[in-house]
Formats: sequence, C-alpha cells, structure tokens
Amino acid sequence: MTTDQPVSTDQPTPGSLRRKAGRGLGWSLLGNLVMKAGSFVMGLILARLLAPEDFGVYAVALAATNVVMVVKDLGIMAATIQWRGSVEEMAPTATLLNLFSATALYGAFWVGAPYFAAAAGSPEAAPVVRLLTAVILVEAITAVRVGVLLRRFQQDKSSMAILAGFLVNAALSVTLAARGAGPYSFAWGQVAAAVVTGVLVLFWAKMPFQMGFDRAVAGRLLRFGIPSAAGIGLETVLVNVGYVIVGNIMGEQQLGYYLLAFNVSSWVPGLVGTAIRQVSLAGFSRLAEGEDDGLSRGVQSSVTLLFTAVLPLALLMGLLAHPIISVLYGAEWDQAAGVLRFLALLMLVRMLTSFALDILNGQGATRATVWMNIGYGVAMVPIVIVGTHLEGIRGAAAGQAGAALLVALPLAVVAVNRAGIRLRPILPALVRPLSGGLALVAVALPVAYLTAGHPFVSLALAGAAGLVVYVLLVVPFDKIKSFAGRATRLMASGR
Repeated sequence: MTTDQPVSTDQPTPGSLRRKAGRGLGWSLLGNLVMKAGSFVMGLILARLLAPEDFGVYAVALAATNVVMVVKDLGIMAATIQWRGSVEEMAPTATLLNLFSATALYGAFWVGAPYFAAAAGSPEAAPVVRLLTAVILVEAITAVRVGVLLRRFQQDKSSMAILAGFLVNAALSVTLAARGAGPYSFAWGQVAAAVVTGVLVLFWAKMPFQMGFDRAVAGRLLRFGIPSAAGIGLETVLVNVGYVIVGNIMGEQQLGYYLLAFNVSSWVPGLVGTAIRQVSLAGFSRLAEGEDDGLSRGVQSSVTLLFTAVLPLALLMGLLAHPIISVLYGAEWDQAAGVLRFLALLMLVRMLTSFALDILNGQGATRATVWMNIGYGVAMVPIVIVGTHLEGIRGAAAGQAGAALLVALPLAVVAVNRAGIRLRPILPALVRPLSGGLALVAVALPVAYLTAGHPFVSLALAGAAGLVVYVLLVVPFDKIKSFAGRATRLMASGR
C-alpha cells in the first residue's frame, strides 16, 4: 500500500506513538497472561478428563481452523490497521469482502472436511472440523471492528472481549468433557467464545455495521490484504503441518503427545507473541510513515529486546522438558518431553520470524512474506516427513526446528534487509544475551542432573538458578536496582 494516500485522521502524533503502543502492549500482555493462565488450568483439567485420542482428533480440527482463521478475510483486518485514510469510508467495503470470503471458505471446508481429516489420519475428526471452523463466520462480522480497535491502540477493549469469551469457553468445555463429549467439548467451547467476544467487539468499536462496495477502496484493500493474508496463512500452515504429518504417519495417540508438547512450546508465542502482534503492525505502519530511519531504529531495539526476553525461556524449556511435563501433566505424558526439547528451539525461531512478518507488513512489503514462507515450506515439509519416519514424533519436532533455524530465519533476515531495514547494528547487542544463555545452561544443567528423579525440585531449583544467573549477567545493574527499588516501595505502600 503506497504512502501517497491520504493520512488517517486517527493516526497518533509521533510524540504519542510510543506511549499509546506501550499502553496497548501492556493491556495485550495482561489480557494474554490471564487468558493463558486460565488456558493452562483448563488444559490440566481436560488432560485428566479426556484421552490422548481426543486430543489427537481436536488437533486435526485445530490445524484446519488455524489455517482458515488467517486467510478468511483476505488480509482485510491487517489492511484496516495499516489503512492510510478514513476508516469510516472503507469499513462498508471491507465488511462485505470479509463476509463473502469467509462464507466461501467455510463452504469449501464443509465439503472438504472428510478429505482433510482422512489425510491427517483421523477420519472421525470431520464433523469436529466442520463445527470448529464455523468460528470464521462469526469473526468475519467482527474482523474490521477488531482492526479498528487495534489501530486505535485500544487493546484494553479487545483484551476484555477475548477474556469474556474465554470464560464462556472454559466453563462450557469442561462441562461437556465431564459429560463425555470428547473432542466436541473443545469445539463447542470455542464457537461459544467467538460469539461472546464478537458481540462485545461490535459494541466497543462504536462503528455502524454497514455494507457497501467501492471499487477503488476494494482494490487498495486487496492489493495489500491478499499478499499479507497469504504470507501469514503460509506461516500458519507451516506451523500446523506437523499435526497432519504426524497424524497421518503415527496415528492419533502419538499425535496427542505431539499436540501436548506443541501446546507447551506455544505458551510464550501465545502470551508474548500475540500481544506484540496486536500492536506491532500499527506501530511499524506509523513508523514507516515518519522519518526515513525511524523504522530501522525501532526494529533494531525491538528485535534485541525480544531475543533477550525469549532466549532464557527457550533454553529452560529445552533443558527441563521432562520435569515440566511430569509436574504439569503426569508421568503418563512423558513421551511429549522428548518432543518439547526440539520445539523449544522452534519456539524461539518462530518468535523472530513472526516478528519479521509484522515488520514487512507494517512497511507494506507483503509480497516478501509470501516468498519467505514458500522457501521455508519447500525445505521443511520433506524434512519433517523423513524425520517422522525415522524417529517418530521426536523426528518430526527435530525436522521443524532444524528447518526453522537453518532456512526460515535466514530468509527472514534477507527479506527484512531487502525492505530497506538495517539489521547489522543488532549483532553487537546480541552478544550479551548469548553469553548469558551459555551461563544459564552451565548452571541449570548440573542442578537438573543432581536433582533427577524429583521433577518438582528439579524444575524449581534449576529454573530459578538459571534465570537468576541470566538476569544478573544480561540486565544492567542500574535497571535491576531501579526495579528492586520500585518493588520495595510498592510493597511498603501496601502495608
């Protein structure tokens, strides 16, 4: 989308952009933290009410839903966030395009659900796929309004709507699982959550629900949106293709173990990555409109901060995979731990490559996201197939992690550089977190070895020791001192 279009009247001034983005990120993180904590508790309950085969059936339906959720609106929601002009004038056309594309896509998945489920090795998942993918019909009505909230950095309202939907999801899913609904408990819970969230979004966005068609507006929306949806859609396909491959080769029970490990590895992307994506596209779009070097400086500081924050979590997840699974889910799920070791690396790389997609979309370089993911997919799919045949679910996870590190990450770096964003200044800033990561491993690994056989003790002691060493080496002392002072004053004021 070109920058010679009229500037939006609701665009924040340069002086307020950082404050609004920071507030939006704070609300997104808070909302995600509460929701992920709730999802974690719900997962523990459902793991004891349902069998691994139920998780396997749900994984097939979830893979289908994750794909259609991204491509359902032809990138219209992202185009709404990035739109240069009056949102009120483009909203009727955007809403019509959304409804048309989601309805057509749902019809295709309704017809194709049996074939998709059979290809994933779980024919009985077809009706669950049909039910769960119905979520896109609800979200087609609200997508433009969600885009408007994120564009205005009103993540407080979007987060509260999502949390309200989650409460409905949790209550319904657990109730249905306890009554023997199996994988349908997941599906009905998510459909109900989408309805509740959608109603609140429509109320808080405060935009009349109108439909119309303007050819010029539609052209601008689709020129930006289709490549953006294709790039993010390919990213989602590649994240979820492991489910289909593992299910087809290994069957539902092994797929259940794989899904559990993948869910654990997705905690950080789900908490931090989702929150970042809710503000990064709007933030990078505004930076791209400003001074020439503003976007490069914003990217450099953001990538360094992201890598520094996620690296220790990935290392500890890989080192302590067995204690994590044992403490949280029980010894019967231990097969998932070997998978988690590799998926921890995949998690770190996914965070960086997803951030690259946000940067490219914010700059309007949407076609680059498509080619980046095509290159990754060409390398990753055969590697995962071979790895699954050779080493089962561990081989599948190793294939995904290896392809992400050796193919996806270099392609992302090349694409961002070609978009005119300077990444070389980031390299010196990565030395400190990498050194801290090595120290973390050197401390946590022997502690985990000495406490082997006592999962909770191992997780607590090795995790705490590794994090303390990492923070002391990586975070500047003045920031630690400032944080400790604020914490002390806060505790004193609460007495």
